[in-house]
Order: sequence, then C-alpha cells, then structure tokens
Amino acid sequence: MSMLYQSQRAMRAKRQEAMRRGVMAILDVGSHKIACLVLRFDSSDEFRPSDGVGAMAGQSSFRVIGAATTRSRGVKFGEIETMQETERAIRTAIQGAQKMAASRVDHVIVSFAGARPRSYGLTGEVSLQTGTVSECDVARVLAACDVPDFGEGREVLHAQPVNFALDHRTGLSDPRGHVGNRLSTDMHLLTIDAHAIENLLYCVKRCDLELAGIASSSYVAGVASLVEDEQELGAACIDMGGGSTGLSIFIKKHMIFADTVRMGGDHVTSDISQGLQIPMHDAERLKTRFGGVVATGIDDRERIELEADTGDWHHDRRTISRAELIGVMRPRVEEILEEVRARLDAAGFDHLPSQRIVLTGGASQVPGLDALASKILGNQVRLGRPLRVQGLPQSACGPAFSACVGLSLFAAYPQDEWWDFEVPADRYPARSLKRAVKWFRDNW
Repeated sequence: MSMLYQSQRAMRAKRQEAMRRGVMAILDVGSHKIACLVLRFDSSDEFRPSDGVGAMAGQSSFRVIGAATTRSRGVKFGEIETMQETERAIRTAIQGAQKMAASRVDHVIVSFAGARPRSYGLTGEVSLQTGTVSECDVARVLAACDVPDFGEGREVLHAQPVNFALDHRTGLSDPRGHVGNRLSTDMHLLTIDAHAIENLLYCVKRCDLELAGIASSSYVAGVASLVEDEQELGAACIDMGGGSTGLSIFIKKHMIFADTVRMGGDHVTSDISQGLQIPMHDAERLKTRFGGVVATGIDDRERIELEADTGDWHHDRRTISRAELIGVMRPRVEEILEEVRARLDAAGFDHLPSQRIVLTGGASQVPGLDALASKILGNQVRLGRPLRVQGLPQSACGPAFSACVGLSLFAAYPQDEWWDFEVPADRYPARSLKRAVKWFRDNW
C-alpha cells in the first residue's frame, strides 16, 4: 500500500500540472460507450482553500470545450478484454474531443466500472502532540488505520476519511486548527482487482497519455446525480450501464460503500436478441424505440415489425406486440434490481436516516423503470440526471453521461484522500511495510 501511496501522489502532482497548463481530458471507459470531455480550467494558478478540501491542488472552475463518444470495443463487464480494440476506441474518442476543442491534451483522468469493488470501514486514533490539530496529525491518524488483509491480487482505489472525532466531539469534516487531546477518524477503503486496473493503466499508456487520476464510475456517478441534501442525509446511486450496474451509498457528503452487479443494459439486449431471434443491433433498436417494463392494455394491440434479411419471407415479415417485448425485457430488469436490493441490504442501507435511491446511467432510461424499482427497492426512487456544467453539449446531458460529468467534478473539486497528506515513512501501516519489503526482495 505504501507503493500505491506514492503512485497516487504522483498522479495528484500530474493533475496539478495539468490544471496549471489549463487543459485536461476526462475519459469514461464503459462497456457500451467510451466518452471523452476536454476541460479548460480558469484561474487555476490561484488555488482557493475550501471546507473539506485538503492539502492538494484545491478547487478550480472549469468549462467543457470538447466532447466526443464512440462505441466501446474490447470492454466487457466494465473491464478491458481486448487491449488493441480498446486502445483504438480510446484514441478515437480522444481525437474527436481534441478536434472539437482545437487543443492537444496530454493528461487524462479515467473512470471505469467493474473490477469487483469491495468496501472496508477503517478506524484510527492518535494522541495530539501540541494540543492543536495540524496537517501532520491528520496524516498520522490516517496512517494509524489498521489496513485489513484484503488478499493478493487486490489494489486500493479510494481511501477517503469520512469522519473525524476530537475527544468527545464527532462529525468533523476538517479538524485542522481545532484544539483537543485525542484525534480519531473513520476511513472508507475501496479495493478492486489489480489486473483490471493494470490493464487500464497499460492501455492509457499505449495511447501516449499521462494519467492524472483514476476513479470508480459508481463514485463519480453519485457525485454528479445526487443533490446536496441526498449526499448529506444518505442516499444510494444506482448507475445502470451497459455491461455492469454500479452501486454507491453516500452520507455526510462522503461515499461509504460501493459495489457492482455484473449485469446491465447489454444483457437485456441479449435477451431480446435470443428471445426474438434477431441480430443484436436490431434488438438494441427495439429496446430503445419500443422497450419498457410495465405493460398496459394498449400494448397488446400495438404491433412492432421485426425487420430481417435472412431470405425467408415468413421469418423476415414477423410482427410482435409491444406487450411481448416487455415480457422479454422485464425478467432481466427485475433480476438486476433484485441483485441491487441484496447488495443494499448487505450494506445496511435500511439504517440510514434517509433512504432515497437515484437511478442513473444509460440503461435507466427504459420507460416505467422507476415504477418497477419502487416496488423492488423501496418507495423513494427517482430518475437522476447529471448536474449541468458550463459548456456541456446538449447531447451529453442525459443519464448515460452521469459518470463522465461526475469525473469532471472529481477533477475540479477533489475530495480528501489518504495520499493527499504527507505521511512519514515510519507511520506506514505494518502490513503495508511488509508488502513493500517483500516486493523489493522479489524484484531486486
């Protein structure tokens, strides 16, 4: 973990360099599409300290000056499966956004889904040396958290302090400058499969880009789709993508849980293709134009013509009712929502003060999904769209771009993480130090 600490600090430094230059790219690598936004930062030389922002670059206003999307190739369940195809798709999206922005981009921040995320809640406590909380004390209490044994082949993606307590006072978002004797913290640790992130880093490097940050799609989709009250009181964001469905839970404006269901909109399309015996692109068209999950009386009379070119006249001129199409789609959508319900129950979502659930992502646009989700997940369900940011094209304002917009906010308004503080070498967790020593012996 100490090696990861240094690599994350290096990415933070590259992010600061990109903000000083004034231009940076945002890349959302999904199973259905790859989206790229080019951001231009204003007044990035004057970093303004703000509540909840730590020792890193601070905040900066930005404007979207370029946007491009392309069909995702070589990505399955949110993870890279074919390196060459994914590299070609990323290059296509980057070049399209650069052409629109009329500017070259060297630094990029990437988000991705999948990789089997797993959440841990950690606690740490230290005694204050001077009686006043300094930045060094915050670094020491974060380093004092006991890192769990999350197994081989796993890496830490996010390590965010979600709460600080000073003596008998708790609920502090930033304890620096407060007076007390003992400082404790609660930290959320998110781990993912190492091979998934290694493949993504290698693919970005092959595209001649400098990586300035990396984030989970579930996290950034929640940042873009949840309003301030929902993030404060407790809410869950369900990002329904093509290959996977991301889940994140927020409270006190911090993410406290994240998970992924390895099913999404492409699985619904596959069911339509197999059930009606039509090609995948025709099934996607039917789902987009006529799809739904709640049938009404008129749907039995609405006929849909299935176009095909097999040469068999009777096969090519078939028609089905919209109710039949809904009958094919609904079981898979119910399965996805039931799996999400199981993950929410396991996370203890029922114990939050507010239990609002927000659906976002491209697959959430199926008509009637909010009514079906209310029956399975709970009554407080709404459809979410990403926040409006300056310069965002109208074509990128839909739920399918929640992760992309959230990643832009993640770049401009970063949240404190463990590696934003200068941790002394002797304060690394013991397990992390052992892993570093083992790596050094094995490789040198």
